[in-house]
Amino acid sequence: MASNYNMGLIGCLVVVLALVKGATADFYVVGDNLGWTIPPNTSFYSEWASSKDFEIGDQVLFNWTGTDNLGEVSSLAEYENCTKPGIVFGSGFTANLVTSGSRFFISSVDNNCERGQKVIITVGSPTNTSSVFDILAPGPQPSGASSVTTIGVLLATFSAIVGSVLSYA
Repeated sequence: MASNYNMGLIGCLVVVLALVKGATADFYVVGDNLGWTIPPNTSFYSEWASSKDFEIGDQVLFNWTGTDNLGEVSSLAEYENCTKPGIVFGSGFTANLVTSGSRFFISSVDNNCERGQKVIITVGSPTNTSSVFDILAPGPQPSGASSVTTIGVLLATFSAIVGSVLSYA
């Protein structure tokens, strides 16, 4: 009987660890303290993005004040040429990284893009690109993400205890 109890407890512990490991998505603010604005140099956002390790499930917030916008273009050529996007987003836009590949974001205000206000966010291999429509569903903010993780861990722990007690009885 004790053997069943130990196996149930070990199984529940494995589930709890899997839930905690699976809930490690990160939240980034583009440009960190600078935010989304005309950068001090044209390589600023490239350097910022290359210092990050973006993974599927992460979220990237574009935040600014004043007159600006954000657009996503579909190719590296459009990004390099600062091609005006068809759809633009307002401040506080969060891009949900749901697939591997590169995403190309630019400002379409005046000549901001030419002045370096553009960034490539790459998840995994840069050969695949995800659609602008993958990012339209808003995701939770950082505090929401930690709340979901906490609730999931608590529920898993509670389930482990209940499962252990029932298997012991």
